[in-house]
Amino acid sequence: MKLVGLAILVLAVLVIGVAQAQYPILDLVAEKVLQKYQTSTCEQLWEQRGKPKSAQEQDMIQMLRGDAQMRTVFINKIAAPVANKMFDCGMIP
Repeated sequence: MKLVGLAILVLAVLVIGVAQAQYPILDLVAEKVLQKYQTSTCEQLWEQRGKPKSAQEQDMIQMLRGDAQMRTVFINKIAAPVANKMFDCGMIP
């Protein structure tokens, strides 16, 4: 029984690793987003919130809208740190 549990754990780790390695550009974009939220002040984030997105950002958003698996990987990478910063800055309740 322990062997089956270990096999399932190893398989899960492999699947997660493959999913993350599947999108190397996405990893770079996610890291850039995380750095933006980690290094920006609340005032800077509020100012940036209303500004139009760059062409690169718009392209990435379209790519994420068109690929649910890629979008899931991206959101899983950034969700907690971004949501925490937004909460700290009063951007979400």
